[in-house]
This record gives sequence, structure tokens and C-alpha cells, in this order.
Amino acid sequence: MSLEVHIDWQEQTHLVGRLYPAERGPSVSFEYAPEWLKRDGAFAIDPTSLPLQRGAHHDAALFGAIQDCGPDRWGRILIERAVRKKVLVQKPYRDIDYVLALDDTTRIGALRFRIDGAAPFLATTSGKLPPLVRLNALLRATDAIHSETESAQDLRFLLGAGSPIGGARPKAAVSLADDRLAIAKFPKPDDTRDVAAGEILALTLAEQAGIQVAEHQLVPVGRQSVAVITRFDRTGKNRIPFVSASSLLGLAQGDMGAYTLVADGIRQFGNDVAGDLRELWRRLVLSLLASNYDDHLRNHGFLMREPGRWALSPAYDLNPVPQMDRAPGSKTPITEDQQEPTITGALAAAARFGLKTAESKRILREVFTAVSGWRKTGRQLRLKAAMLDAYASAFEHPLMDETRRLLGE
Repeated sequence: MSLEVHIDWQEQTHLVGRLYPAERGPSVSFEYAPEWLKRDGAFAIDPTSLPLQRGAHHDAALFGAIQDCGPDRWGRILIERAVRKKVLVQKPYRDIDYVLALDDTTRIGALRFRIDGAAPFLATTSGKLPPLVRLNALLRATDAIHSETESAQDLRFLLGAGSPIGGARPKAAVSLADDRLAIAKFPKPDDTRDVAAGEILALTLAEQAGIQVAEHQLVPVGRQSVAVITRFDRTGKNRIPFVSASSLLGLAQGDMGAYTLVADGIRQFGNDVAGDLRELWRRLVLSLLASNYDDHLRNHGFLMREPGRWALSPAYDLNPVPQMDRAPGSKTPITEDQQEPTITGALAAAARFGLKTAESKRILREVFTAVSGWRKTGRQLRLKAAMLDAYASAFEHPLMDETRRLLGE
């Protein structure tokens, strides 16, 4: 079997090539279509793994930009449960099977897939997403998944209208009142803290620190809260090409990479190199000071702004984690040879991001000032005192003390 790979670009859908997955096993091949190679302004859909050239590209696993279109742990759970209950017929054997099980309407980025020119794009539903007012119904469905009491109707609801998108936590695609696409992130029954509120607080602090962030809101659903993040890979009905930082660098699965390697990738493929290097360092410092322990390179993204030139997407998936809930080794290193990220290490590496000492200190002070006001910001967001207390160790910790010393405060 082979698949046509298309991309939405400049309000048109273009055939870019064909993907040839192995019948069994993870290996794949891809070849750009001759008409795409001849097109003015043609670009590589994966800048590292699929350079724009004639002939077949081979890999032992699914190419990064295509893998970015697929689900992570939560979505895979839904797909596997749906196969078990015969909601889906095709059992997923390969990574591409999981990608194709997602709905075309809500798939991340601008890549689209079909068998041939006469077939619909895979997979297709009515395209009608649940509106924000149906968050309660979506929450009940995700709770049923966790308790393993889900019905076939729950699975159709989550897989069809609310297609799963990346990440380990429960989520669904929803439609905002103005028809924009968003992701709703739900609590889990076994949560010991309000994770949605923590993410919204971190995104708000990041915005106050001068970081471009995804548009966000915290929506109460009964006694619980849901984080609603507006999709940044859409402009109206138009799709914007997306790759993760991991794919931009061509990293193998499980490779942590480093912030300095992402900086090198920006130099090679970036659209606004100086601006994005400065922004990346600001995000690095925010991630340290706000205890973002969901910090891996699939949680850093790039959007295509000009053919073949990639710009940092708005920041997303910022999750402050209190001391007692932290897992070891879940933060992206600052440099290739650094073990434990520190503010001193971030300042020492600032030159790799094109920053001089004075500018890096200025940025650090701006981020520190924003994070220091986390309780005040939390109260402005109308978060309960008990919820804020649960996050105290995420914002009051030795790296904040180190920053005070370095800034002379």
C-alpha cells in the first residue's frame, strides 16, 4: 500500500509525494512528486529527514513531520479501545496506522493523506466538532475511558468529533463560538491537583514575561476546570505547516536533544533567526523558573511562515510541576553536555542564542519578575487559595533563589 501525501499551503491543497509504509514493521519510504519538485516555491515538508530532492527517502521509522501529525499516548489509548469495541475496523500495527485513524479536520499541521486522487482524505467524519458548551459531555466520556467503562458511543464521540491530539492527558478538539479550532484539556479522576489551572497560570505568567503564547482560557465545568487552548496552526479555514523541534532536528525517538541544538536548527532553517533565538532563551528561563517538567522537544513547535523557513510557534504545554510530583530526567538539557539545568548554566550558554551578557540578564530579570508574582496572577485568574498552595513548590524553589543572587536582589 502507498499513500498520497498532500499539504495545504497558501489556500490550496498540493500533492507533495507518496509514502510507502512497510506491510509489517516500522520502516517507511517517501518520494516527492515530480510536479511538486517543479513547482516554484517548493519546500521540504520535513527539513532534516526529507530534504527536497529527487529519489526515494528511506527510514527505519516514520519521518518526524508525519509522526508529528499523529496521536501520543492518550490518542493511542482511544484508538486501541475503539478497535477492541469494533468502533474502528483497522487494527493499528504501525505508527502510520495511528496517524490515519485521526480525523483529517483536526489533524495537527497542514499534511493530509489519501489512497489516491479519487479517495477522500483519511480519516473523514462530518467535520462538525463539539462546541465549547459540550465540555461536560466530553469530560464524562474521558472519565469513562479512565474507569474503562466507556461505551462505543463515547469512543465515537472522542475519535470522531473530538479527535485526540498528542500528549498523555485526556483532550479533545472543540469549536469556539467564532468557529475557531481549539483543544480542550480535561482533568483525570486520579489528579491530586488542578492541572488545567496550573497550565493556564503558567501560560499567563509566560505572556507576562514577554513570551508569545497560545491563546488560552480556563473554563469551569461543574466543580472541575478545563484548559481550552486555541489552535495556532490554523488561520480561519487555512492550515499552517507544523513540525516539532524534535523533527526540525531529525532526532531519533527517545533522544532528548538540547536547547542549544534547537538554536542551531533555528540558525539553519529559521525565518526570524535573531528574534527566535532570543525568544527560545526566554522560554528556556521561564521553563526553569516555572518548573515546567513537561519540557521535551515535541512540546516546542515551528510553523512555516515562508517557503522552507520555520518560525517558533506560540508556546504551549507549559505545565508547572510541584516538587513531590516530579519525574527525573523529564527536562530538555540546556546544552549537549549539561546534566542538571541551572540558571547559571543558562546564562553561560546565552551566547549560543546570540545574546550578550547585559541582554541575557535583562531577559532573566523580566522572566523572574513575572514568575515572582505568581500568587498575585493566580488570584487575578480567580484561582482558589488551596489550588495555589498546591503549586507553591513549583514557583518557590532553589532556582528562584539562585536567580535572586545572580541579579543581586
